[in-house]
Amino acid sequence: FDCATQSIGALREAAYRMIAFASCIIESADGRYVCRLVPKVTGAARGFEQQDLRLRFVDLVTDENLREKVSAETAGVRNVILALAFGALAQQGEA
Repeated sequence: FDCATQSIGALREAAYRMIAFASCIIESADGRYVCRLVPKVTGAARGFEQQDLRLRFVDLVTDENLREKVSAETAGVRNVILALAFGALAQQGEA
């Protein structure tokens, strides 16, 4: 993954979501993030081929990238809602 276009946060979140299937080692080298998946041999990981794990990881990274995008785009609205909610609670406490 290119460091200039891919956030480390999305990679870490995807790695966490893979924890039942594989361990993920993320390294930075030459402007790229290199993610190595080490399959687990027990539990939910049984029957997964290396290519299956890779595709699942890429799908999870894509999902995490979308989550980051939506979070950034909705931050303003979310902050207004929280301010209104906590403002109302503060007013109730003063009464």
